[in-house]
Amino acid sequence: MTPRPDFLRPLILSGPSGVGKSTLLQRLFAEFPDKFGFSVSHTTRSPRPGEVDGKQYHFVASQTFKDLLQEGAFIEHAEFSSNFYGTSFETVRQVQQLGRRCILDIEAQGVRQIKNTNLNPVYLFISPPSMAALRARLQQRGTETEAAVQKRLATALKEIEYAKVPNIHDLVIVNDDLDRAYELFKKVALGEQIAGDTLPSLDD
Repeated sequence: MTPRPDFLRPLILSGPSGVGKSTLLQRLFAEFPDKFGFSVSHTTRSPRPGEVDGKQYHFVASQTFKDLLQEGAFIEHAEFSSNFYGTSFETVRQVQQLGRRCILDIEAQGVRQIKNTNLNPVYLFISPPSMAALRARLQQRGTETEAAVQKRLATALKEIEYAKVPNIHDLVIVNDDLDRAYELFKKVALGEQIAGDTLPSLDD
């Protein structure tokens, strides 16, 4: 079966922290271990329990990150909660060389930067069904203080406002039900889906 044209384009996955992007990616890679490759970002934050260097992120010191930035190693980079995150050209190349579709999990700042490159990806936004649902998910993690949760919610509001701008994202998936969201996500990732959800009103 010949892959659809969109399958050959990188897939930019964005959405607020806690919206379920990692869960969707894990299910996709488990079902299709040979079709996709995840662009592993660099970050200066400390690993969370269970995270492995080189798998979830390349965990680096602040000075190392700054050196890479000076060398022009990153397609995009962002600072969030006093930590730096960046996607390197090299990690995307490594995935493409394997003949797999590269998926990038990118913050809104990074989406803005990628818009100014020639990467030509498909932009997919994962939305929570409501801010209350997102707040509950972040609190259930149990990995962050209430102040950190509030900071992430404030950032989420900005990301959602940016997502409302016409033509920023090609598709939106509302993660109101994980199984339903995954079926949509799978079709988008395989290049079979050309329509998604409508961004909900998240004022609450």
